[in-house]
Amino acid sequence: MNRWFFSLRRHVANAGSVGYVAALGIIICSAGMSYAADPAAEQVRHFETAVRPLLIEHCLKCHGAEKQWGSLRLDSRAALLKGGDTGPAIVPGQPEDSLLIRAIRHVDADLKMPPAPKERLSDRQIAEIVQWVKQGAPYPDSKPQLGRYRDPNHWAFQAPAVHAAPNVQDSNWSRSELDRFILARLEQAKLSPSPSADKRTLLRRATFDLTGLPPTADEIGEFLADDRPDAFARLIDRLLASPSYGERWGRHWLDVARYADSNGLDENVAHGNAWRYRDYVVQAFNVDTPYDQFLIEQLAGDLLPTTDATVRNQNLIATGFLAIGPKVLAEVDEAKMQMDIVDEQIDTVGRAILGLTLGCARCHDHKFDPINTADYYGLAGIFKSTRTMEHFKKVAKWYENPLTTPEGIALKVAFDSQLASKRAAIQSLIERADVAAKATLPAGSEPPAKLETLYTDETKAELKRLREDLAQFEKTAPELPSAMGATEDKVVDVAIHIRGNPQKLGDIVPRRIPQILQAAAPAQFNAEHSGRLELARSFVTPQHPLTSRVIVNRVWRWHFGKGLVRNPDNFGLLGEPPSHPELLDWLAARFTGQGWSLKRLHRLIVLSSTYQQGSQVAPNTLERDPENRLFGRADVRRLEAEEVRDALLAVSGQLDQRIGGSLLTVKNRAYFFDHTSRDLTDYSSLRRSVYLPVVRNNIYDLFQLLDYPDAAITTGDRTTTTIAPQALLMLNSDFILQTSSRMAEKLLGDPSTDDESRIRQMYLVAYGRDAAAAEISESTAFLTRLQTAMESAQPEPQARRKAAWDCLCQTVLASNEFIYLK
Repeated sequence: MNRWFFSLRRHVANAGSVGYVAALGIIICSAGMSYAADPAAEQVRHFETAVRPLLIEHCLKCHGAEKQWGSLRLDSRAALLKGGDTGPAIVPGQPEDSLLIRAIRHVDADLKMPPAPKERLSDRQIAEIVQWVKQGAPYPDSKPQLGRYRDPNHWAFQAPAVHAAPNVQDSNWSRSELDRFILARLEQAKLSPSPSADKRTLLRRATFDLTGLPPTADEIGEFLADDRPDAFARLIDRLLASPSYGERWGRHWLDVARYADSNGLDENVAHGNAWRYRDYVVQAFNVDTPYDQFLIEQLAGDLLPTTDATVRNQNLIATGFLAIGPKVLAEVDEAKMQMDIVDEQIDTVGRAILGLTLGCARCHDHKFDPINTADYYGLAGIFKSTRTMEHFKKVAKWYENPLTTPEGIALKVAFDSQLASKRAAIQSLIERADVAAKATLPAGSEPPAKLETLYTDETKAELKRLREDLAQFEKTAPELPSAMGATEDKVVDVAIHIRGNPQKLGDIVPRRIPQILQAAAPAQFNAEHSGRLELARSFVTPQHPLTSRVIVNRVWRWHFGKGLVRNPDNFGLLGEPPSHPELLDWLAARFTGQGWSLKRLHRLIVLSSTYQQGSQVAPNTLERDPENRLFGRADVRRLEAEEVRDALLAVSGQLDQRIGGSLLTVKNRAYFFDHTSRDLTDYSSLRRSVYLPVVRNNIYDLFQLLDYPDAAITTGDRTTTTIAPQALLMLNSDFILQTSSRMAEKLLGDPSTDDESRIRQMYLVAYGRDAAAAEISESTAFLTRLQTAMESAQPEPQARRKAAWDCLCQTVLASNEFIYLK
């Protein structure tokens, strides 16, 4: 790969920057690797929750099985494609060319659906249908076969079974029982695992995996010099003890928790205190908070008894998990808004914790999983009895829990004392003035309604001054710490909403947990509490069929690039079965049996022979297992967006590793976009990427290009694409150019070092390995050629030298070897 870039750089002197741009784009795009997650499950969820209810409510009375106005039916995909008298109703993937979209937009006088102006769909409803058509218009059968779907005996709804590690033929390869599960499947397929990766590769892989950063030159030297048998285990312990571990793995959970620093949707206002939840997550991973406790704190931390103010604050902050989702704050139908927020919370809890699409049962029984509408509204009662909004009036305002701190208490006491003093001064003046005013009245006369009219001019002026002073002082009230979160609300049971409509109610459903989600005796709910604590505790029993399986699968996916279950957010019948079901259960049992410790789970996985395999692959293995579903080798994986940015800052010596705090430039609840529609969020900070603002609807450009997830929904499986703009990013972005320049400055900083040593250091820092002799030779020749080519444009030798090194550093940083892990 590097030789391609040197050849390209040789071309620059003759072809100029345009040729370089085109060639670099071709090289990076053709040499890269692309993995795209199957979007089917998410698209079906969107259809079932947002589109099918609209079709049923507004369309099928006239275009369904009983009536077909204009010969048009809309109750199946085939019918939509066939269309009616005017042609096909939709063109999948092309909403602007679809008659259905024109009809619901009411852009043609003679083509309006629904026809009455007052029945026109809302802009948001139209946007949902447009998005659905853009996705290709998935339209599952509304009556799935029960033999395949809604099966309560589906593997994921059964408690994890206890499995002994299988016997294997090669008794020397396995470092743990985990390896025997992997090796047994390989041997069954008559395949062998790949040889172990070398120490440099393992160091780089493990350091990025656990901290999201590259190893430093010193760390590389220390690890290579450590010839103790447990050197790798010592390395893992050091990485897990690093504060960078929580920043890396906390970011994984923030994907799942749909974390953002703004609301998004219609009112994109700042979540000015969401950062407290982010910092709570980072800290929880660093201190290895048991996962069961971690979940309970996020679902019901406000209900946990404690006398420790610090712990109390932490528990309140944790409930931000329920509050940070996107909301349509300008929704005029308050009942609908409330139920939309409840739905978003149910969907997030289901996908994040249980790997289920519970939100699909809002309008009808779940089409695929054994969850009916009554189950959904049993859960809805729990969340409707939970307060996460201060009010629902347009523009609605979310609730924030006040936090108790010594500094906050002192500020409030001081402010209240001064406020009381100013009010007392006004009252004292009024009382004295009233007495004086009454003394001026003739005997027996009635005083006026407002005695102030009788005050002297001097007294009136003084009173006005004091009142203005009070008004100004009241505006300076200290902003005491608070955090987005949850607390208890009026406890209610919720009626079934017919087709999801809050105006059409059916039977009231007592708060409950769906039967398939209960591992023990049914939770008991009372009239005093919402039931969140009971719900949370029911999720974290060791026998629960989903909770432990889902998280160990997530951890496996984040280490290996794919899970044992390939759909980490959907363990239901629409998802794939596990590739190694016995291993999944074994990991889940081991995880709960060891106190739900994520760090112990990391050690188990990372110290295995499975994890330590190299990425080389034998031809017969590639033929029989092209997608590596048997985990017989290490997949080559691209770094995620945050890792790319943080690594660039790290190797150029710029990374600021301070922990925590907010980088927002707007106040809490303030709008991100002013009348110019420009987002003025600043991303120039040198802090780690986890601390950069996440603005829904307007994610940082660098992150967007590198497949940052949608911050509005749970994402446990980021996609990895390879597209031309990514190559142009590495070539043209100011951030890359500045980083390359700083790296060059760092390498040139010591005048006593020769260029060969600098080149060796550059390769070591960027790739974690020594430069080959050919690379040193090519790099040296490139520096010479480029400086010569610049003589006419830049007469200053030192400037030419610096520019040449800038280009060389950029070439190294733009290569696949820098942004991919073996």
